[in-house]
Amino acid sequence: MNDYLSVMLSFVKDAGVIALKHIEEGRSDLKPDASVITDADRLISQLAHERLAPYLKSSQHLLIDEEDPRKTDFLDQSLLERTPFLWSVDPIDATRSFANRMPHYGISIGLIKDLRPWLGAVYFPSLKELFYCDGVAAYFIRNAFTSGEIKTEIVPIDEQITSRSVFIATDEILSHFHWEERECRIMIFSAAVCEFCWPTIGRGCGSLSMVHLWDFAGSWPIFEKAGLKLRAFEDGRVLDKIDAGLFHKEASSWRLKDYYILSSETNYCSLRARLRRKHDHL
Repeated sequence: MNDYLSVMLSFVKDAGVIALKHIEEGRSDLKPDASVITDADRLISQLAHERLAPYLKSSQHLLIDEEDPRKTDFLDQSLLERTPFLWSVDPIDATRSFANRMPHYGISIGLIKDLRPWLGAVYFPSLKELFYCDGVAAYFIRNAFTSGEIKTEIVPIDEQITSRSVFIATDEILSHFHWEERECRIMIFSAAVCEFCWPTIGRGCGSLSMVHLWDFAGSWPIFEKAGLKLRAFEDGRVLDKIDAGLFHKEASSWRLKDYYILSSETNYCSLRARLRRKHDHL
């Protein structure tokens, strides 16, 4: 465990250096699906494959990387079940923000063991903030990778929803949902790392998203240590292990088929009641 975690922390630290070097250049391209990609995405993806190469030589390990054209081939339940260690990397989460020189982007890496979340690290280079889980506990680090680090253990959180509360949502909420609440306000960052990490330290009472595996793999063990779970919007089932049937395979490989609410058990029903799909009957 310590070896894996050391590799993960070293990776996000060095990937952060790459990100900070390239963010001011603002150079970006569009993928065939119209999503944004930058030189930093490509370089950090390459770095991930290099750092994990010793493990990937073994059939015990598999890397699911957003920028890997082979990633769809790995969306096979039988393959996943016979692979004990699944790594998942998002080189730059919130690439659109990064390409526009906004600081709320992150680098995410997660290690899933026997289909369940185990280790994870998410680093916000421009904010110098690091979230990670060592398999036993999760931590939030201010001034990460500096001599002035301030380390705080993440503990279970159950924010009471009031007029000061913030619900972090995907930008798709504008097209697909009505938000039935005037007190608890919606905030949209278009950044999965914000949606999944920030509520663990009280920056928001939860979030709504429909994301890819790499968007939440690094955050997954972290938010679970905060007592938060991903629950499907439609039926409330908890996402607690990898099941290939929960993800799209073709047009948007590895994207969840349903919207999920991240929240405490107490707040799930309250938040769910505030959301109404726009095609629902009045």
